[in-house]
Amino acid sequence: MLENWVVVPTCLPVVLRRCHVCPSGRFRANGKFRVNAHHKVLDVWLLVLCAGCGDTAKLTILERVNVRSVRPDLLNRLHENDLVLAAELLQDPAVRRRNRIALDWDGAWRLDTGSSGDPDFRDVSVRFEARIPVRPARLIAEGCGLSRGEVERLIEEGKVVSAVRLSGKVSGDFTFTLKR
Repeated sequence: MLENWVVVPTCLPVVLRRCHVCPSGRFRANGKFRVNAHHKVLDVWLLVLCAGCGDTAKLTILERVNVRSVRPDLLNRLHENDLVLAAELLQDPAVRRRNRIALDWDGAWRLDTGSSGDPDFRDVSVRFEARIPVRPARLIAEGCGLSRGEVERLIEEGKVVSAVRLSGKVSGDFTFTLKR
């Protein structure tokens, strides 16, 4: 029987970027946007606060975009400081590249495993609700109640098999089989 596990974000990730005021390199996003209109063009920023000094930095979302080219529903979500939209935009590779930021997901996600089947044999499908980079060994250890060292040993012995590489990090859906 196939078990379904889901990796769920619990809050916005920490934004990794150098602060211009203090030596900190960590910013907290709270979902607040700044929308600035210049006649017929818009600039939109996502505001983030430095974890060290509390200074505000702006992450560029839209720059010099014609007002008519922005969908009305998107504009409403920006004005309402939609937290879900902030999470979507932080995960957008174009936004991260434009602003030269990285994300730290430590402590910002949880694993929902549902009910446990046979502890000696499991077919598991892991689904990600967001692109959260996590080591598969960590997910397997947490979901099965094992230590990461024990999971690494099981992978080396061929008792944990998957079509994806189990070393490194993954952020997309995958399946694995555990035989103990």
